[in-house]
Amino acid sequence: MTRHESVLRHSRQGSGTSSGHPPQECRTGAGTPARGPITAALAAGVLFAALTGCSSTDDVRYAEDYAGHEPLHVLGYPSTGSLGVTQQLVWRLADDSPDRLAALATGDGGEDAARSTADNWIKAFGKGAGGKVTADFHDEGSERQTVVLYFQDTGQRKEINVRLDGNAGDDGWHVLMDEPSMKEATAEPTWAPRTPGGSGSSHTR
Repeated sequence: MTRHESVLRHSRQGSGTSSGHPPQECRTGAGTPARGPITAALAAGVLFAALTGCSSTDDVRYAEDYAGHEPLHVLGYPSTGSLGVTQQLVWRLADDSPDRLAALATGDGGEDAARSTADNWIKAFGKGAGGKVTADFHDEGSERQTVVLYFQDTGQRKEINVRLDGNAGDDGWHVLMDEPSMKEATAEPTWAPRTPGGSGSSHTR
């Protein structure tokens, strides 16, 4: 399989919810229609709802998010789930939305750590997330994946780890958020290349 670079257009992962996680936007896999006005995104949302059973509120929110943010540039080989939760994370950073960002956290870190991490990440990377962002996905993403975010406008890099959460992955894809100190939150990955794609998006530790 050859290496590819693409621009994320629509990628949404449906997931269950449990008492361990606040409700999240419904997401499912989709094709790659051209980016257009919000009316086009809303039309796509109607189709997603019919196929997946997602509520109209979820789809309207997704359409608004999609229309209101820069496309996410993608390198490597993400799964639908790892790609969808990464897109959500970048949107929440850009929106200065700590509650919705913390809602993406895995269930094992604790609510306080997740909220502190969300605050730190927004302070550190919110400005960069509002511009062009490249997500470089490493290893395979069937259950978990390491992702390096490159915030092109600010020159920052951030390593995140996403994985299926809950019993047998029933809670869907979430983000490990256990960096309550700003020093942890802003530490750059020492192993990652300075520019996206330099390592071939294959990294084993």
